Amino acid sequence: MTERHDRDTVVVTDSGGSGMGMILGVLLIIALLVAVWFFTLGPGATRDSGGGTTPPVVPSIEAPSA
Repeated sequence: MTERHDRDTVVVTDSGGSGMGMILGVLLIIALLVAVWFFTLGPGATRDSGGGTTPPVVPSIEAPSA
């Protein structure tokens, strides 16, 4: 007696994913650009902790009169 082996055909398709990696990558690049702007051109770029410029110091010593 001969055994009969039934074989099912299995087809695997790749749908390409949902694109979540691309969305996260774009958001990461936007966050990086905002951080670079903030520390180079924006409010985080100021180096003076007083919030303004200090006026130059002028000596107040007068020459003696002759």
